[in-house]
Amino acid sequence: MELSEHTKSILGLELPTDPRWVDLANISLEAILTDHAYCEQKAATTCITLIQRYSDREKLVTELAPIVTEEWGHFRLVLNELKKRKLKLGKQRKDEYVNKLIGFQKKGGHPEERLLDHLLTMALIEARSCERFKRLSEGLPDAYMRNFYRRFMESEAGHYTLFIDLAETYLDKEKVRKRWKEWLAYETEIMKEIEVRGDRIH
Repeated sequence: MELSEHTKSILGLELPTDPRWVDLANISLEAILTDHAYCEQKAATTCITLIQRYSDREKLVTELAPIVTEEWGHFRLVLNELKKRKLKLGKQRKDEYVNKLIGFQKKGGHPEERLLDHLLTMALIEARSCERFKRLSEGLPDAYMRNFYRRFMESEAGHYTLFIDLAETYLDKEKVRKRWKEWLAYETEIMKEIEVRGDRIH
């Protein structure tokens, strides 16, 4: 299934999530909500880490500070949804997708290259989250849950553009775009490897 041109222009993702993933998500809503909760938690803590690591970058600190609050608020929303449905927050599972992305980050070298990869990693995670939330907002049979995930989808799209904007603030735009294409190609290969399981948000 092809992504729409509109979605491509926003996200740039080369491989869409298999639509059948929504069926698996619906069957195991507790697992999906659990994974979602931990993903929001990690997004908040990663932004805190970036602020600490790059505290000399004024715009980065200013822009990411409210994202920490927003992501933690999302974590609480998902916890409340679990509680309301009398479901439990399960154990945090190994995040193969994120671990593989981290493995693609440049180690050593110029600090600017490491900053770029940190920002593009977050942009990619947010873009994929947005794409999967869109799947859920359109494909779940429960109207309430479709709306629930539509709100998250809209938020993640804004986060994705923020990380790209920050990258282009501190580095040459052509360099950012070239590296972004490399990231997109790499992420496509990751998705091909793990898509068959289709059991997580990110």
